[in-house]
Amino acid sequence: MNGFEKRTEEKKKQIVEATFDIINSENGLAGLTIDEVIARTSVSKATVFKYFGNKEALIYQVFFEFMDELKDSAKRIMEQNLSFEETLIKMSENKIDYLKRVDQQFYLDLMAYYTKRNNQQFSEMMDEYTKESLNMMLDLFHRGRKEGKVDLKYSDEFLLLYFQAMIEGISKPAIYSKLLPYTAEWTELLLKGISPNN
Repeated sequence: MNGFEKRTEEKKKQIVEATFDIINSENGLAGLTIDEVIARTSVSKATVFKYFGNKEALIYQVFFEFMDELKDSAKRIMEQNLSFEETLIKMSENKIDYLKRVDQQFYLDLMAYYTKRNNQQFSEMMDEYTKESLNMMLDLFHRGRKEGKVDLKYSDEFLLLYFQAMIEGISKPAIYSKLLPYTAEWTELLLKGISPNN
């Protein structure tokens, strides 16, 4: 990467970080203006539009990078090939850590942005993220079955629904803000619920 490309990437990063900081607040997307992004960076309005085209593309980039980081961190945990229980604990802690990093409004805006589905590119990215997450969970269930930690009577479909219900619950700020110290206990309770009776 030459000097020009490096400066370009640094400016883009600066713009995305400033946008994230604005969105990751009580006001969320409602508080985002290009003028506010410019005030927090050392770039001009023309530069913002040159790199991102419009405000919508900038929002997409912030949400994309957030979800991409979350996905990559989950992949790194899976690649450690820890036991089923250790992996589940680390995955739970990881999700809670990410949720703690963002304001409730950021999360609500992200979900609203996804469900509006007026951004085809973002919807495709979220669908891909969901597909990869489901595949990771299926891999984890198979690991748990091999280790004798997941009862064979539970189908993949049921386990996915069970864990999705649990994740939906911890995604609520009133829950995840209090759950972190209890991650091990929460995971233990989940494990006991799906383990074979010995």
